[in-house]
Amino acid sequence: MGSLLLQQIPLALGIIMSPLAVVAVVAVLFSDRARINSIAYLLGWFLGIIVSLAVSFAVLTALQVRQRNEPPLWVPILHLILGAVLLTGAWFVYTRSRKRVLAMAAASGPGDVAAAAPQLPKILESVEHFTPARSGVLGFGLFVLNPIDMSCAIAAAMNFRLSSASPSAEWSAAAVFALVSASSVAIPVALLLIKKEKAAEPLQKIRTWIATNTHLLNVGLLVLIAAMQISKGIQGL
Repeated sequence: MGSLLLQQIPLALGIIMSPLAVVAVVAVLFSDRARINSIAYLLGWFLGIIVSLAVSFAVLTALQVRQRNEPPLWVPILHLILGAVLLTGAWFVYTRSRKRVLAMAAASGPGDVAAAAPQLPKILESVEHFTPARSGVLGFGLFVLNPIDMSCAIAAAMNFRLSSASPSAEWSAAAVFALVSASSVAIPVALLLIKKEKAAEPLQKIRTWIATNTHLLNVGLLVLIAAMQISKGIQGL
């Protein structure tokens, strides 16, 4: 199971470093019902990971994808498609962050700097008034509707399906993968539950750091994962 988990590290990091997920959970942590909303958001995010893995694994099982000397042609093609999606995501993250940096560099006053600075997505502008149910739906939706996160989940499910490990080892590895992937959301929630009011300042710092500094790391990681998927696709052709 150890070697199987090692294959999943880049994919788990791809989910962990999803900036929108962390910015969203920090926004939820400043909502009117912060504790219950943050727990609901975490459960929704974790459920999104589990459902994505389970559905992907079930589809691959139904298509009889398994380890063998000559997998069907569509398996390497799927690897190539996942690689292309991840490369597109890397390009989008890079160009968007570059435009923001250039706008801030060209700013001539405080107002221009504020306008160019990272802003919360519109979907999060009313998050402080969300109910626990809406917070849970937000967490679930941000995962399953994010093509980068979904690509990582599909690639992970394919690794599990194509492995030579026993079914129990596959399920154990999948559980570990899901828990590790959810850690970027679970840690801020745990920080609030443990430190309570004292968590406000460090959470705000986390939000600011995520919004301004993760784009280059995210781009590099997405390119790495994309290269791995494209390599697998080319080898399978």
